[in-house]
Amino acid sequence: MSNPLTDGPEHEGYELTRLASADNFRDVAGTGYPTYDGGRLRTGVLFRSNELQLSDTDAGSLAGLGIRDVLDLRDHQEVEAHPDVPVPGATWTHVRVPGIPMDDVATLSSREAGLATMKRVYRIFVEDEGARGAFGDLLARLAHAEHPQLFHCTAGKDRTGWASALLLRVAGVPEATVMEDYLLTNRFDGTRSKYLAMVREHLGEDKVAVYETVMVADAAYLAEADAAVAEHFGGIQGYLRDGLGLGDDVLTGLRRRLLA
Repeated sequence: MSNPLTDGPEHEGYELTRLASADNFRDVAGTGYPTYDGGRLRTGVLFRSNELQLSDTDAGSLAGLGIRDVLDLRDHQEVEAHPDVPVPGATWTHVRVPGIPMDDVATLSSREAGLATMKRVYRIFVEDEGARGAFGDLLARLAHAEHPQLFHCTAGKDRTGWASALLLRVAGVPEATVMEDYLLTNRFDGTRSKYLAMVREHLGEDKVAVYETVMVADAAYLAEADAAVAEHFGGIQGYLRDGLGLGDDVLTGLRRRLLA
């Protein structure tokens, strides 16, 4: 299997920044993902991450990348519990998208219940008017900027993963690469291992597999959102235009920024 962190035409000249204090931070473009028409994505423009509980060194690294916008997709209580560490020179903006319901997580009794909860979350991205408004707002902000930007949620896998999949599709990246990039989250297991260790300690070994369902990226989750897109909007273009309310100016702006 190819590795989006190292494979690509730019990997010899493009040094991917890794952060010790935000293990799911990465470039939306990988090392320059290929597109259907033979093009490549532009690196160093849009970045994605988990929550920014940053060391001073890592905050400085983000500033060094020229990031001037931090777009936080987390819910209010998530922001209050773990406020982002400021990135020097960047403006923080809250673009709220509903995440995994904590009440549902607290009462998970089986792996099947966890899978069902996550599939509902991904359907919310498509079916909930507020979620669609937030994703539309995010993509519009990304389309109209002229400087590097970063967007993130808590784990950087669900809300951030869906937004990244949309961006790659707008740019014309093949579906196999979209899925591979989405699942790449699972290679960065520092945060996941920490929380699963807490589950093991406080709830027991039998609960680890249950709670792991809400801590990983799963192809079935992305497929659930795609099924909702097809059901309600007839496909990704209908979702972007009718669901998110994006016009040609935004879609053209995104392609201009994303394509090399």
